[in-house]
Amino acid sequence: MDWRDTGILLSARRHGETSAILEIFTAGHGRHMGVLRGGASRKIAPSLQPGAQLDVAWRARLEDHMGAWTVEPQRSRAATAMADRLSLAGLNAVVALLAFCLPERESHPALYARSENLLDLLGQRELWPLAYLRWEMALLDEMGFGLDLSACAVTGINEPLDFVSPRTGRAVSAVGAGDWAERLLPLPPVLLGRGPAPDHEILAGLKTTGHFLENRLANQLRDRPLPAARAQFVERLARSVN
Repeated sequence: MDWRDTGILLSARRHGETSAILEIFTAGHGRHMGVLRGGASRKIAPSLQPGAQLDVAWRARLEDHMGAWTVEPQRSRAATAMADRLSLAGLNAVVALLAFCLPERESHPALYARSENLLDLLGQRELWPLAYLRWEMALLDEMGFGLDLSACAVTGINEPLDFVSPRTGRAVSAVGAGDWAERLLPLPPVLLGRGPAPDHEILAGLKTTGHFLENRLANQLRDRPLPAARAQFVERLARSVN
């Protein structure tokens, strides 16, 4: 069993004296694990930082074996991320959520393309927060927990929409919310693709996506909390706004 692909490195951990186990999100084969012989060596280890873009080949005697990697680094994103605390927190959040959410060996080509494009925006402060919020919405969609913001769940009208139901993920208008408004999640214009997308709206949007990541996706898929890296990124963004 063998194939070639391109991928984003999610994690690398030492295996024995000289090897490493790499977890890679590949374009055509999804999240995959494998052993890289010599992966702990001084020659290759510095290239194996989370977020690195790799050309990979995977080989195993049987399909259900862990298998072995051959990798060729295409580009590193570590230097860009390390130059800015927000970028580093964002990179850590992306790779941690992908490792947490994705089933092993299940292809998600659209999410892969979005993830690669997002990581290529690292260091571009004016673009990154909005791109990240849209990526989280795409992640929820891909995992089957997407938001339905097309019309009010109560009245059926399509605007103005002000809230999101924390139970169903559907939009709710101020009229439809009535006395329940305080129990609903915010629906800032940025989640609808409207307006200039200021950071305070992005933070409100992340509060809403975070609710569904934590209370729907994490509870149903993993039954454990989201990676701390996600909360750390949101906190870092909030500090940069204030």
